[in-house]
Amino acid sequence: MDLTLLYRGPLASCDYDCPYCPFAKRRDSREQLRADRAALERFTGWAAAQQPTGDRLSVLFTPWGEGLVRSWYRRALTELSHLPHLRRVAIQTNLSCRTDWLAGADLDTLALWCTFHPGQTPYDRFLGKTRELAALGARFSVGVVGLPEHHALAARLRRELPAEVYLWINAAEGHTYTDAEAAAWTALDPLFPYSRHPHRSAGLPCRTGESVLSVDGDGTVRRCHFVPTELGNLYDDTFRPALRPRPCPLTSCDCHIGYVHLETLPLYDVFAGGVLERIPAGYGIAG
Repeated sequence: MDLTLLYRGPLASCDYDCPYCPFAKRRDSREQLRADRAALERFTGWAAAQQPTGDRLSVLFTPWGEGLVRSWYRRALTELSHLPHLRRVAIQTNLSCRTDWLAGADLDTLALWCTFHPGQTPYDRFLGKTRELAALGARFSVGVVGLPEHHALAARLRRELPAEVYLWINAAEGHTYTDAEAAAWTALDPLFPYSRHPHRSAGLPCRTGESVLSVDGDGTVRRCHFVPTELGNLYDDTFRPALRPRPCPLTSCDCHIGYVHLETLPLYDVFAGGVLERIPAGYGIAG
């Protein structure tokens, strides 16, 4: 069985203070960090133990906070990348961490979904990090939240990134785009129209709940991050009998990690080979 797991543990602390993020500048206590580390190590152990079952796994870490500034996330990604039954392991990151740890990972399996946050880090520092990734041979995408004040730096980023690195633009939550504004963002990211408006999803077929699952730090399995109904637990295998095709119960889906799995959209073809790390087919190839 091929399973895609979106893991989100209790980590909620971030080193950035983005005004559009409700989790900015949170601080986890030592006890909370220990709990997050233990939960992640339990999950990594479970993933490693699945090799004899014949399951092929793909894992995307979607922490509320910044994971790669924590040694246990870097270690987990490195260890998982070397497992033969892991098709892909990826993480969403602001790229504020060092990059030398990637030398110990299998870069055919590991990938990074990187977000540039203007106002939180100098442009040149972020661009320098992407150049370090490219020099290491890492597979990564880069993106920006599509706020008007971000456009100039996003355009500069598109000019200065290698052509094979995909630059994605997320529509800003609550922001309505005129056609002219949308066209300006689409000039940077041809796939921006998929992000511009929420996608109607009620009653439509979605891969979540069948081959794509959300897992929290306790091992509770849900179909996705946005539907609270529990399907069982990862660690006692009670989730497996619940795996089946099921329509989306929500009115709409406006987050890429959700709507990318809608069967009514062509995004599995658009992002063939790079669904988790948000890299379209044809990108991510060394020049």
